[in-house]
Amino acid sequence: MAIIGFRYTDFRRPLLGVTNMIQAYAAREPKGKLEPFEYQSGPLHEEEVDIKVEYCGICHSDLSMLDNEWGLTQYPFVPGHEVVGTIQDKGTGVTNLSIGQRVGLGWFSSSCMTCKWCLSGRQNLCPGGRGTIVGRHGGFADSVRAHRAWVVPLPDSLDPAKAGPLFCGGITVFNPIVQCNVKPTDRVAVIGIGGLGHLAIQFLNAWGCEVTAFSSNPDKNEELTHLGAHHIVNSRDLSAIKSLAGSLDFILSTVNVPLDWSAYIEALAPDGHFHLVGAVLQPIPLEAFSLIMSQRSISGSPLGSPATVAQMLDFVARHNIETITEFYPFEKVNEALDYLRTGKQRYRLVLHH
Repeated sequence: MAIIGFRYTDFRRPLLGVTNMIQAYAAREPKGKLEPFEYQSGPLHEEEVDIKVEYCGICHSDLSMLDNEWGLTQYPFVPGHEVVGTIQDKGTGVTNLSIGQRVGLGWFSSSCMTCKWCLSGRQNLCPGGRGTIVGRHGGFADSVRAHRAWVVPLPDSLDPAKAGPLFCGGITVFNPIVQCNVKPTDRVAVIGIGGLGHLAIQFLNAWGCEVTAFSSNPDKNEELTHLGAHHIVNSRDLSAIKSLAGSLDFILSTVNVPLDWSAYIEALAPDGHFHLVGAVLQPIPLEAFSLIMSQRSISGSPLGSPATVAQMLDFVARHNIETITEFYPFEKVNEALDYLRTGKQRYRLVLHH
């Protein structure tokens, strides 16, 4: 996931009401173990809902926040931003959701709803957007709170146990397909076949594209073909990457490590697009002429707007796309986090009550 944090201004109006005690798992310090934690939810605001958590995916961003890699974390810290559950309570201004309705919540929990980005339907670009786990408690709990606009109904045909990762990992790679105007006739590629990449391949194949997977693990080749990759290239073989020069219309990078950027940019066709969703912390050195002479571009994006999330869910349901998941009960959250640190998961981890 590429987005890490925003300024936040509280535009909500409080309601009178009894606060609830929330049972959660929290860390008290960077890289600390998660322990049972109890906190008061505070009064419910008129445009907010409380979600009874059934499932919550574990994203690598939860680890980054747990370790305070981005300098945003406040402790005690409750991770969790890939939530699936049912509406438990709602404010008087919530007319689009019903008690008991199954919904999902991702990285964002609210936005100002008054800036030009929110008013134009691009709430994911709101400078006042608030992360579900930035300065507030997330979904590793029995309940989590969010603004109604960011709580998206789950289609009945989707398996709720596997849907949580769609609300972060899924929308992270679906949003660029929409925003970059990827066409069904395009030749595209995905760098890094993990939690994000395995979904990106399925999305792009169902979109109608010719898909190349850049992977450093040959043991995944058969699975990548099954997921929808038409071609597989060893990402550690520079000559193989260079052999694709000028051939790809769109490259999506899901990794958070430095690459041979020049080789990948040269793999783009004229007017090709290189798009980043992996949060690479190091600067990206590029020669301007490699972009100018073939009118290539490089960009990045956060997660999508609520409307794009809903579009993705409909697309997933229509094409029977599923997240490949492994499950842990909430009480084994530390075991699951340790497993995620090994990088051996296939491909997303989900906690369940």
